[in-house]
Amino acid sequence: MRTTNVAEQVMKAALDLFATQGYTSTSVQQIVAAAGVTKGAMYHYFTSKDDLLFAIYERLLNLQKRRLDEITAQGGPAAGVLRAVCEDVIVTSIDFLPEGTVFFRSMHMLTPERLKEVKRRRREYHDEVAELIRRGQAEGAFRTDIPVHILIAHFYSDVHYLSHWYSPTGPEDKHEVAAQLTDLFLRSIEKE
Repeated sequence: MRTTNVAEQVMKAALDLFATQGYTSTSVQQIVAAAGVTKGAMYHYFTSKDDLLFAIYERLLNLQKRRLDEITAQGGPAAGVLRAVCEDVIVTSIDFLPEGTVFFRSMHMLTPERLKEVKRRRREYHDEVAELIRRGQAEGAFRTDIPVHILIAHFYSDVHYLSHWYSPTGPEDKHEVAAQLTDLFLRSIEKE
């Protein structure tokens, strides 16, 4: 076994176990057994189960932040940029549906420091999206009668509930779902 794969093996084993039996019901011993590594190998990469839960979600956070930065760097009218950002966050959330599902089900188990870090990073992401909405308002594309933080909560509530209803074997693929949800959101915030 190559050491570069140990962290991935441990994360995959933890994700599978957290998804099937829950975070609190999963022991470190079960994780290392499922990953086929020793506790020492696991602790080389992760200090605790809490660290693992954070790492599982951090991958998604990092990806979505990187994609947000890439999309906004391309420029253009705010409505088009916001459409691309919204579609991307839905597609990446679907791509990482097990990770997001496990995390949102168990995030209250994080240490206060880890939870604070997650909230800080999510706030940073949402602040950039809020700036896009404000730019769209200034361009005359979006309504101004509802506070921006309410508009953001409206959109992300749909994203966070994907695990409750989305199925990869359903009638629409992830790109269709992303386009449809984004279209509903953008229509709801368009200036009349």
